[in-house]
This record gives sequence, C-alpha cells and structure tokens, in this order.
Amino acid sequence: MTKKKTIYLDHASATPVDNSVLASMNKYFIDEFYNPSAIYLAAKQVKTDIDHARRLVAGQLGARPSEIIFTAGGTEANNLAIKGLMDTQPKSNMVITAIEHDSVIEPAKQFNHSVVSVDQKGIIDINTLERLIDDDTLLVSVILANNEIGTIQPIKEVSAIINQARKARLKKGNKQPIYLHSDACQAASLLDLHVSRLGVDLMTINGGKIYGPKQSGVLYVRSGTDIKALIDGGGQEFGLRSGTENVPGIIGFAGSLELVQSRRRQESERLARLQKLFISEISANFPEAYINGHLTKRLVNNIHVTFPGQDNERLVMALDEAGIICAVGSACSASKDKPSHVLEAIGLSEADARSSLRFSLGYLNTEKDIKTTIQILKKLIT
Repeated sequence: MTKKKTIYLDHASATPVDNSVLASMNKYFIDEFYNPSAIYLAAKQVKTDIDHARRLVAGQLGARPSEIIFTAGGTEANNLAIKGLMDTQPKSNMVITAIEHDSVIEPAKQFNHSVVSVDQKGIIDINTLERLIDDDTLLVSVILANNEIGTIQPIKEVSAIINQARKARLKKGNKQPIYLHSDACQAASLLDLHVSRLGVDLMTINGGKIYGPKQSGVLYVRSGTDIKALIDGGGQEFGLRSGTENVPGIIGFAGSLELVQSRRRQESERLARLQKLFISEISANFPEAYINGHLTKRLVNNIHVTFPGQDNERLVMALDEAGIICAVGSACSASKDKPSHVLEAIGLSEADARSSLRFSLGYLNTEKDIKTTIQILKKLIT
C-alpha cells in the first residue's frame, strides 16, 4: 500500500530537523559524549566546540559570544529574561503586549506589569506603550512577530521610545535602567536578527522553530545587563544557566540558525509567493472567509484565516484525515478550552475565534500543496 503524502502546514508549531543539522549533532551523542567541564583533552575539545557554536550564534546576531546564553528552548529563555531581570529590582514594573506568547505572559504575572493593547491587525499602540512607561519601568517586552497571526511589530520604534525614556531619566538624575526584550522565536528564520539594528537588549530564539532540535534555544543578553540566574549549580553559561551542557542541542541550534539566516532572503521570497497564492485562493473560493493579522506587516509563512460558522477543531481533524496538518492556533495553548488571547486582543468574537485556522509554511511546501489544501477545504466547507 502506498503511503499517503502528508502536507505539513504547521511550521509555526514545530519544524523538522534539517539533515545537515542532524549530521552535525550525531557524534556528540555517542563518540564525543564527554562532559565539557571535565579537564581531560577529549572533554576540552567538546568545550572548544561549544565555544565555536557560541561564536557562530553571536556572529548571526551581531553580538559578542559572552552575550549568548544557551537554554532549553524559547520558554526558558523568556522566563530567564523576565524573571532574571525583574528579580534584580522586584519593586520596579514591566510592560508587555496583549499578544505575547504564554511564556512571557505567565512570568509577567508575578510582577507589577501593564499590558499594551493592539489594533485589529495586531499592531501595538505605540502611544499607549509610551504612556505606560514610567520612572519605575525596568523592562519592556514586545514580541518581534506573533506566533498565531504572524503580525510583525515595529520593534525599532519601540527601541526609540526606550532610548527616549533613558535620556529623560538621565536629565532627572534617575538611575533606574530600562531594557527592551523581544521574543523572536517565530521570526528567526524570516527576519533580520541583528540586535543593534533591532535595538534590543535581550532577545529569545527557539531552535525547534528553525529546523533545529527541540529543547534548544538562546537568550541574547546585552553586556552590562544585570540579570539573575533561574537555575543554580555549577555555574555554566556564565553563571546564568547551570547544568551540564546539552552539547548536541547547542551544536544543532548554532547550525540551524546559520542555515536559516543564510537562506532567509531567498526563502522569504519563495514563501511570499506561496502565501499570496494561498490568500488569493481563499478569497476566490471562500468569500465569507477573512485573513487575520496585518496583510503586509506579517511573516511571509503565516496564513491565519477565519471561516465564519465553521468548527475549527472539526476542520483540523478532517484535514488531518485527508493528510493535511494545520493548527487552530498556538500549540502551547491549543489544549486549553478557551479562545486564544491573541484573537481576543484583535477583537474577534468567541464564535469567530473558534472558526479560525492557522496555516504556516516551510521549506518543503509547494504550490501543489496549497492547491490541494484548497480543494480539500472546498469539500469540507459547504
């Protein structure tokens, strides 16, 4: 029996590990399994390999190797950024947006924080953000590109506001620092990540979203930023993330980041064509459907669509049976029996939120995949 081809359209949730990345990792599982903290030569070579991986990541971000902290994925990196910074000054406050990932929202709840609203396209209200920053604000966290609707935030404008706040504080003799963190997990394969051009002080990246291994990630921390560790012990990762290093994960993460950034422009152009085709086919075949998020300021692999009156869970299961994998939203919150906070923030009713699907494209997707998906949707939506 011939196996039915699966069309995978959920790259925002997870990506397959690239073959070249997997090949670079393999020897660290068996042949070069040594603890990098040991003093014998074989272990020292593994430590040298980690240092090389750190330099590779730093080079992709325009950062120093000492500013790269390897973590077990984006959730840990976001928690380290928020808790690690806010715990240094627990009486200060922070500002987040209404469409952050849960791994930003939940730790923020442990501190005095404000939430910036977004418009119907998912763009933050810059004026509100500026008003919410006061003399005690220590951290502002703005997602670079949303994981559900793909909207890209004006991070450089946010950075300019942060810089203005710094200058105003200096004039008043206020020594309270202020930092900008950005969750770039969804953006890492499609957008520029140069930290100086973005103007960020801390930035999160997740290997599982960029054709690298799951449970691998990085938190960039600009030099001079005072931050506390979440995990104490042997003092690895400059004292900010103790524990024997996940060497295959670190090597794989570095390789995947280098891979996606080297292909970024070419792949973005290809995916933009597929996205345009997908959206035009939806408009032509489903006149009542509409796209959520900004139509131009969005990730080129994201198509988030509402089919009014449809049950999105039924559609996902029916598409799955037909060999097409997509999502009702963020995988981290899909199991919760409530509509997405992102869709609520952009003004969708509960009924429309429960009628929405997210399709996210990747390396292996083709025009044929899009057309096949549309044909099957036509059979399911009558």
